[in-house]
Amino acid sequence: MRQRWGDGLAALGQAMALAGQILVALPYAAVRPRLWLPLLYHHLVGTLPLLAVAGAAMGIVAWLQLRQILAQFQSVELLPSALALSVTWEFGPIAAGLIAAARLGAGLGAELGAMRISEQLDAASVLGVAVTRRLLAPRVWAAMLALPILCIFVNWLAIVSGFLAEAVGGTMTWDAYQREALRYLKLKDVIPATLKTVVFGYLIGVAGCAAGLAAEGGTEGVGRAAHRAVVSAMLAVLCADVLCVRLIHLLVP
Repeated sequence: MRQRWGDGLAALGQAMALAGQILVALPYAAVRPRLWLPLLYHHLVGTLPLLAVAGAAMGIVAWLQLRQILAQFQSVELLPSALALSVTWEFGPIAAGLIAAARLGAGLGAELGAMRISEQLDAASVLGVAVTRRLLAPRVWAAMLALPILCIFVNWLAIVSGFLAEAVGGTMTWDAYQREALRYLKLKDVIPATLKTVVFGYLIGVAGCAAGLAAEGGTEGVGRAAHRAVVSAMLAVLCADVLCVRLIHLLVP
């Protein structure tokens, strides 16, 4: 038991050290689009289909639940506002974060794990390639850019799918729905909620890189690295969400 705790703490320390190294290397990657643009495209194309399903399901389920609750208080006209606020404040960002943690975390863990086991990373280091700056930082930067885009997409889709559900089971027109949905949305609330996904992207990228670099044991090690990346990325997103929400409440009254 003590050995497992010791290994866990050692892995956490290594991940935190790697996070610091990547953070320092991010400016180098940010000014070199050729390093991260293909990765950003890959992240978006690979994650959008799953997010589309999640966003549509979220909007319809939220409509069903909120309509039933608001009907008890004769306040069904507030449904678009309640749906838009709940989605943009929390459901959209956390859905984008968790789905990206599964999709991107597994991909990064498996990719870097395969490179570690096949000694490609060691060969790159011997050849003088700065692995952190040229391989790790661009992947983390691409994840940081992808998450806000994914969040905006899932927010929009959830709100639109909520209207589609209203069009089938309600009486509100698109103009009225749109007007009510935007009535209480404020930029000072929407922007921080969306930007916190940048933190999610950073943590997902670091978790995937750390799991991949720690891979060992042949092809089975690649699978274990992908599994560790997904678990650690999801835990990091959930913990960061709590901290970010508290920080937003302190900074944006």
